[in-house]
Amino acid sequence: FFLMIRRPPRSTQSRSSAASDVYKRQLNKSLAFTPFETKWIPNSAKFVLLGQTPKATGIAQVYQLNKTELTLLSEFQRGKGFKCGTFGASQVNKAELATGDHEGNLEIYDLEAGKPFYNIKAHDQLVNSIDGIGGLEIGYGAPEIVTGGRDGCVRVWDPRQNGAVVSLEPAEKDPVVPDCWAVAFGNSYNNEERCIVAGFDNGDVKMFDLRMNQLRWDTNLKNGVCGIEFDRKDIMMNKLVATTLEGKFHVWDLRTYHSEVGYSSLQESGQKSTIWGVKHLPQNRDIFATQGGNGVLNLYKYNYPPQRVLEDLEGRERGVVGTVELLNDKELATQPIASLDWNRDKIGLGVVSCLDQTLKVFIVTKLNICLLYTSDAADDLLCVDLGGRRIIKKK
Repeated sequence: FFLMIRRPPRSTQSRSSAASDVYKRQLNKSLAFTPFETKWIPNSAKFVLLGQTPKATGIAQVYQLNKTELTLLSEFQRGKGFKCGTFGASQVNKAELATGDHEGNLEIYDLEAGKPFYNIKAHDQLVNSIDGIGGLEIGYGAPEIVTGGRDGCVRVWDPRQNGAVVSLEPAEKDPVVPDCWAVAFGNSYNNEERCIVAGFDNGDVKMFDLRMNQLRWDTNLKNGVCGIEFDRKDIMMNKLVATTLEGKFHVWDLRTYHSEVGYSSLQESGQKSTIWGVKHLPQNRDIFATQGGNGVLNLYKYNYPPQRVLEDLEGRERGVVGTVELLNDKELATQPIASLDWNRDKIGLGVVSCLDQTLKVFIVTKLNICLLYTSDAADDLLCVDLGGRRIIKKK
């Protein structure tokens, strides 16, 4: 039932010693509808799959992973197709799934009942992207949900209220309104600080400070932004990754801002097709995977520079970006990988849904080798500095 693929010997390709020991196994399931989102249910071996049927109705399925089999536990349908979902604002002991659909609705479901207990018209058109924070013991402050829509609006919602707490809308004078394709929360390291970042189809990336209620930073990537994510939500913002059309992704070091240059960044041509999204490994924020439009999943590791901050000729601090190393890659489908989610309890366990109407559960092994050197240790006191990288001391 499991397919194990071993990478060729190191002599035939330039990979790190850790990467040469990385294997991927996968479990496949064919579907009768188009899937758009997969999310692991917190603290379980279950996940939910969201999509759209040939009749344009929404469908949600809950699966249980039982060793080498996938068991369908429940299924329900709604009037319009589901496009995205998140558990980010849910309590740990509850499976409350927030969804966005093709009609612009935001709904929050009790998965056991299969019915929404919160329903609001979030956008005039399709909800492209959604993210949550304040739940799952991730981040500080109240639970909130951010949505980005085809109408170009970015809105923040508090499930305890019946309207948007923040609404960021395009200027009326804009002749063409750009689609918002991707949104994400970050910088939630205390009860006051919180940011959202949004990517648009015209290449714009905009970061909004929710505490100051103002635009904090923006740039343009010259290609539509398909996916965007902070490396972790519940720390002072550290890194940001955005994926775009034409197979490129960008990484920013967000610890140091320069008044003229902005945040230091790098650009990589990761694949030969559109990169639909990016997801960081929950157990190690320096490892992330990109979702290829050619059905290939790429696994990368970010390496910090010897110094993260330098001074320019005028004595102003300027950030220094690191490098990105390809650990492994694997073709999982014949069409784009629409969604990816990592399991928070089992390192390397992931689930993807693909536009060739397939669902795949896979595991990446030997990731403990990469965990030996990780920036997560920088958040702990029992650590030593290794030139911009840190390693936890043994007690």
